[in-house]
Amino acid sequence: MKNYAQSIIVFVFILISTIASGQEFQGEATYKTSRKMDFKLDEEGKNQGIDEDMQKKLNEMLQKQFQKEYKLTFNTSESIYKEEGKLAAPQPQAGGMQIMVMGSSESNILYKNMKEKRYTNQEDIFGKVFLIQDSLENKEWKLGTETKFIGQYQCFKATRTIEREKIVTIGLNESEEEPKVTKEKVTITAWYTPEIPVNAGPATYWGLPGLILEVNDGSETIICSKIVINPKDKIVIKEPTKGKKVNQEKFEAIIRKKTKEMTERYRGNGRKGESMTIQIGG
Repeated sequence: MKNYAQSIIVFVFILISTIASGQEFQGEATYKTSRKMDFKLDEEGKNQGIDEDMQKKLNEMLQKQFQKEYKLTFNTSESIYKEEGKLAAPQPQAGGMQIMVMGSSESNILYKNMKEKRYTNQEDIFGKVFLIQDSLENKEWKLGTETKFIGQYQCFKATRTIEREKIVTIGLNESEEEPKVTKEKVTITAWYTPEIPVNAGPATYWGLPGLILEVNDGSETIICSKIVINPKDKIVIKEPTKGKKVNQEKFEAIIRKKTKEMTERYRGNGRKGESMTIQIGG
């Protein structure tokens, strides 16, 4: 029965896609993001006077940093995902400590070409623009039969399990070791609608028989708040071309190196007693 239901979903998607192929199909979808934060201080942090109230404020400030709005413009084969323009929010501070959220810039542009299974990601990191070009990962989604409505669209549930790195502790004192990293398995849950016949989605998500309207990976939630199909003004999707060209593996190596350099610089400039170690997650 389950396989039959999945076949029906795919058939409906193919049918709608066939109808849409006779006309130019495009749209705009607005997404809102949020992230759960649960920083826990080690004994050293507590000894330096960082109490539970300060810890709560840190969590609240960081949660606000991840409450963003993005726009996905798409057609049947391409998409652009970009943060909506707004005044730059100040970096969160508490007790004289400043926290920098990396990988967050309104100039960042993620272009996906689902037909050619590739992407180009323009990112501004540490004041330098990179152009990350690589293949889109084949997403092995497990299609389910559970449904719900997001706005006016009936959506179907899909899941996939991945393994990812998780930073357990970050040391800011000169005597601290490198950040401790562990691996964890997480289940990503996506909700897509075959009523919008494109295999696009927010961020790096794609590959389902319909536009992805909601994603949750256990810590971050991305949900669609508005959709405009075939807007009056024609959508033009342009692949970004600005920045130093690297692949994803090379870019991640650069990030690790720069992060290490910044951490060491912070430790060297700081005074004893002004830093602490933070545990991320459960």
